[in-house]
Amino acid sequence: MRYGLPRSPSPPLVRRQPRRTSGFGLLSDSESEPEEPLSDADRTPSSPSSLSDSVCFESDGECPAISPSTRRPPRSPSERRHVEETVAAIRLRTRHHDPYEEWEKQTRKDALRTARRDHADILLETREQRARGRDLDLKLLAAKHEQQMVEVQMLLSTLKLKQQSDLNQLRVQWNEQDRLQHERIERGIRIEEENHRKKLEAERKKREEEERQMKLEEERRLAEEEKKRHEEEQRRKQKEAEEAAQRARDEAEREKRASLAAAEKRKNILGITPPDDDWVYARQVLKNLKAGPMRIVKADGAFKPQWNAIRRQITPKIGQLTQDQATIMRITNQILELVHPQHALPQPLYLASLSSLAKAILLQAETEVTAEKKSAIPLALVTANLLERLPVFSDVFFAKLVQRSGGWPVPCVIPSTDVGDAQWEEVARKKAMGYRVSNGEQESMGDYVTRISGIMRVYFLVLVASVAKPLDNMFRLPRYWTYFSRMLNDERLLSTAVAAQLLYTALDVGGMEAKHVWGKQWVKLLELLYEAATVGIGGKSSTLLGGQTPEGKAACVRVQLEIENIVRSP
Repeated sequence: MRYGLPRSPSPPLVRRQPRRTSGFGLLSDSESEPEEPLSDADRTPSSPSSLSDSVCFESDGECPAISPSTRRPPRSPSERRHVEETVAAIRLRTRHHDPYEEWEKQTRKDALRTARRDHADILLETREQRARGRDLDLKLLAAKHEQQMVEVQMLLSTLKLKQQSDLNQLRVQWNEQDRLQHERIERGIRIEEENHRKKLEAERKKREEEERQMKLEEERRLAEEEKKRHEEEQRRKQKEAEEAAQRARDEAEREKRASLAAAEKRKNILGITPPDDDWVYARQVLKNLKAGPMRIVKADGAFKPQWNAIRRQITPKIGQLTQDQATIMRITNQILELVHPQHALPQPLYLASLSSLAKAILLQAETEVTAEKKSAIPLALVTANLLERLPVFSDVFFAKLVQRSGGWPVPCVIPSTDVGDAQWEEVARKKAMGYRVSNGEQESMGDYVTRISGIMRVYFLVLVASVAKPLDNMFRLPRYWTYFSRMLNDERLLSTAVAAQLLYTALDVGGMEAKHVWGKQWVKLLELLYEAATVGIGGKSSTLLGGQTPEGKAACVRVQLEIENIVRSP
């Protein structure tokens, strides 16, 4: 505990005898307390420097004068009494002797000595017990070893007898096998000789039969030649008549094909094609891509390293996309330099690079767009720029889109047979429908709907994107109208949860833009869709848009709300 006392004014420096103090900085017991109040000079504590100095001044004239303002005022009686009581308490504390503490210290020492003695006895007893245990274990082990030795000797004797018996038995078997083998060889030689004799006899009979057949064949040939001449004359006359009829049929067929081609050309110009034809076209492009360029590049030792290098550079660039327009143009130009440089890549390598580029875009859509819808905008802008500037990329991208999403980009129901009327295998059909199959297990419906929705959001954004020149028919704005009309014409599609979610995604992306383009016609189409979501598909209350699954019901409600927002907007 510290005590703060006011500082008194410093007296003139005078050499004084040092006072004896105790170990705690107090006066010794031999010194008596001053009975009279100390003067200011006596009360002033000496500074550390003054105690250590050996030179002091006797008078004020020998030292510099001290300003009166620095002198300490005298202590009051209460302060002096407080100091004296404090000093007395400290002195009493230093002289106090506690018998209980002395007894406690002695008790601890006695307990420690007793514990050490008991511990030494216990260690000695433990060592003796361990020694007796080791001796007993050694005796038991020696007896066990002796018993095991006897057993091993008996076992070796038994094995030796058994080995000798087995050797004798093997000798008998070997002799019997040698005898049987000799008999089998002799029997085989006799059979071969008999077969050879029969073969010679058969060849002789065959030659005789062939000679007889040759005679008959010659007679038959002469008769057939005569018959052929007659038939040839008949065929010539009949062919002339058929050719005349065929020319008439060909002329009619050419006229029919010309009319169909003109109608098909008009449909292509307007973007009107059957949904199944679009799916077949995309499927055929995919098969040709895998069977042609992809197989060539993977098998060619020169193309494959270049293709791998292009793939490794495409993936991080697609993943660096942001909303910044400058970043979008920069990444677009970098991808164009990779895939379509000034010195054109060989055709197989170029098509394989386009396939890898399309796959990277779709994988990015599956991962990023499902987590954040806004990330689809820069991805769709880059895709539109590449579709505008890369030759053949539109066909490759749509084929890969159908591969990853099934028939939903068309939209259409996957047919019962593959291209070329090939029968589906179960796993191949699931993949063609856009499902992911891993270790024989198909992904859940929720994951499937979310992934397809992310991919199709990018596709719908490409349809409504602003480009410098028109894209392929598959990626133009009229395709947006075609998508809704095809979906409304197929009740099988409307009754699925995927269709409801994709319709909501399409309305969220381009519903307002479509209203500005097609006006009242678009509102009429939305009325049909709203009826399917509220009343039922085709007016049937039992079948609503999206079906009865939880995903379908949620998507149906979202479609209703989105249609209401579009119709109410100016």
